[in-house]
Amino acid sequence: MDIQEFIKMDGTEMAEKVHRKEVKPSELLELSFVQLEKVNPDLNAVIYSRKEKALSEADRFFSAAQPFAGVPVLLKETQRLAGEKSTSGSRILQDNVAKEDANFVSEFRNAGFQFIGHTNIPEFALKNITESALHGPARNPWNLQHSPGGSSGGSAAAVAAGIVPIAGASDGGGSIRIPASFTGLFGLKPTRGRTPVGPGVGRQWQGAAIDFVLTRSVRDSAVMLDVLQTVQPEAAFQTPLYPQKYKDALEKPFDKKLRIAFSTASPVGTPVSPEAKQAVLQTVKWLESEGHIVEEQTPDIDGIQLMQNYYVMNAGEMASVMSQLEKTQDRGLTELDMELEAWMLYQAGKHVSAAEYALSLASWDYAAAQAAIFHETFDFYITPATAFSAPMVGELTVAEKEARIMREEMLQAEPTKQQELIYDMFLPSLTYSPYTQLANLTGQPAMSVPVHLTESGLPLGVQVMAGKGEEHRLLQLARFLENSSLWVGVKHNHYYK
Repeated sequence: MDIQEFIKMDGTEMAEKVHRKEVKPSELLELSFVQLEKVNPDLNAVIYSRKEKALSEADRFFSAAQPFAGVPVLLKETQRLAGEKSTSGSRILQDNVAKEDANFVSEFRNAGFQFIGHTNIPEFALKNITESALHGPARNPWNLQHSPGGSSGGSAAAVAAGIVPIAGASDGGGSIRIPASFTGLFGLKPTRGRTPVGPGVGRQWQGAAIDFVLTRSVRDSAVMLDVLQTVQPEAAFQTPLYPQKYKDALEKPFDKKLRIAFSTASPVGTPVSPEAKQAVLQTVKWLESEGHIVEEQTPDIDGIQLMQNYYVMNAGEMASVMSQLEKTQDRGLTELDMELEAWMLYQAGKHVSAAEYALSLASWDYAAAQAAIFHETFDFYITPATAFSAPMVGELTVAEKEARIMREEMLQAEPTKQQELIYDMFLPSLTYSPYTQLANLTGQPAMSVPVHLTESGLPLGVQVMAGKGEEHRLLQLARFLENSSLWVGVKHNHYYK
């Protein structure tokens, strides 16, 4: 097998070759490191490589029962692997080492994966771009001047550039779907509670965040959902197991005509690019040509209020994180310890009352109820995954002079004004990705599918949401689109030419 063959295979095909003894796990590992060493100096996608450890582990026994036997994989830097750094992209934690595997990571090991390292993230996975002071910016394989998005941007860049076919990712406000849109990947956010992390990781942003993967093929995500879905007794959120195999659902035809709602309007009133609108309209037009019923409709949810309440949670959670870090560091933390976004949320979070926090979560529950009503009528809800294609590197990182002004305003502001400052700080980023947060707060599954290429040559995804527990139907639709002429995928970026 040569490197060109390697980078074009998905994980399922690699494992099949291992099972048939057509390739050794050590060969796959070596090819993965060849590609990593070739492209990572440009991309900065992988921040910790465990090459020596991985090569020493390559001769371990792989079972025919393992669906990804011998397949190289990268983990997102937040996903704990025993003995490896776990910094959350933060200078405060730059020397922190994971003491144990997360249960989520243990399932990767049980599936036969070979761990080759960790991918780049923004500090505390707070942003929709990957540009931390600790690790530097990740870059997009389609155009190095652009970001691969965030917070799973390093994982997206690595998969899109052929280092690995699958990488760990997580999604607390779109952090799987946003980088998938920007890099031409398939990105699925499962139903809340489908893939708990554990041990010791409970609510993950009160249920807004969930861990999964980024992949080039739909079937790899389907098999990964078979691998990772579980009910952990200690988990804060649980969802009933899908009783069949997600992989088997891919090839099943829909048993009825679908009723599909769509919208191209931003739920927070921000601009939407003509390309993003075109991506949605060409997708729903194609679905309509296939006999499905398409209607322009939106659920009865106030998008601006929902985002305001999302930021209340972000602020409260960051204040909690910093309070714990002050105890473990045995000192107070200052603005020099963290980047602007974390510091602003920390300051605002110190003044969020218990009543305000509870009311913000109640708004999530109202949105979830409205979404459930909406999906009694509509099988799917389609929007742009992002309102624009990938931003330039540095475009959404606040300049130091402006950051100083924002910090001063935050210190002088009353609590209500502090929340307004948080909204204003994130507004440029939210303008790029106003659609994804809804599924995080309602707990629904949602996906980004790579079905559009802009005139500038950058991919742009379309988001599809479904009712809770309906991942199998999303995967059916994704496979349907993957076999269509709409699918862009990664084949057009320059690492594949």
